Amino acid sequence: MTLYNSWSKATPLPSPQSLRHTAQDNDFQLHARQEIIDILEGRDKRLLLIAGPCSVHDTTAALDYARKLKGLADEVSDTFCTLMRVYFEKPRTALGWKGILYDPTLDGSGSIADGLIKVRHLLADINALGLATAAEFLSATTPQYFGDLISWGTIGARTVSSQPHRQMASGLPMPVGVKNSVDGSITSAIDAICVIRKPHTHIGIDADGKACAIETKGNPYAHLVLRGGHSAPNYHPTAVADALDMLKTSGLPQRLIVDCSHDNSGRCPQRQAMVLRSVIDQVTAGNDNILGVMLESNLESGRQDLSDNLRYGVSLTDPCMDWATTEQIVRDAYTRMGKTLCLTN
Repeated sequence: MTLYNSWSKATPLPSPQSLRHTAQDNDFQLHARQEIIDILEGRDKRLLLIAGPCSVHDTTAALDYARKLKGLADEVSDTFCTLMRVYFEKPRTALGWKGILYDPTLDGSGSIADGLIKVRHLLADINALGLATAAEFLSATTPQYFGDLISWGTIGARTVSSQPHRQMASGLPMPVGVKNSVDGSITSAIDAICVIRKPHTHIGIDADGKACAIETKGNPYAHLVLRGGHSAPNYHPTAVADALDMLKTSGLPQRLIVDCSHDNSGRCPQRQAMVLRSVIDQVTAGNDNILGVMLESNLESGRQDLSDNLRYGVSLTDPCMDWATTEQIVRDAYTRMGKTLCLTN
């Protein structure tokens, strides 16, 4: 007897272990994750810089972007620890394209097995460049499939209050950023961080794809990501100070990252430059509780709808900055950070 009714279908997927023949460098991941931990704990004074497309739909364009980002990352490596945003699961408020993992052929056929293979190959190729990756975990089972290739994870604004996501994050082997909710509330994110830092037992899968009771030890490196809300942005000094006070009151480390996109930029990619400038001003003024920034950026600016004539390097989801703008504002931030360091030395 099955619980699936006549309009449902269950298609077996390959096990996570069967897909791990994709090349991986465990030493690279350990090093990349340790660099992030050192920044979170204050031993490394650089800022995290997490940049990349809102979502990946074209692996060729994504790898093209990765090569450009790697060159920029090397150029600013004494000030920024750079990761590429590689998002392949997209939460939708209503309907919309759900990401390359679920629709790798962009035709609604839902070939998730092919999506898993594409995602692993892309992540491995980016890591092979010497560039660490960042991704949102939208499903409680997908970390088994590609978590070994990711250096920084995040729980998004639409799932921050979800108990399964909090439990899953408590067992992830990398630092996890927790975004405030879409309405701008920081309380739900702080509650999530408290939960993620504790041990849990939950239902999941193992490397063979078998349903298991997963026991986690808790993730001590969960931290807050400010992404603004429907009512107001939260990147400016007063909002950052309020968030740090709330973390302190909750007994949590006072550390956070600012997402320069989403509601902090009013979903206008050009405004990310203004948000980044404000954040860098706060850091250079002495706020060492801000540990990083996120940027939504692609090869070309704007966004496009899914069609048969897609423009190369243009987002299918949220609008992004183009690469030229990304280079410009990161180099500007690097210069201003460098001048401040010179003045204080």
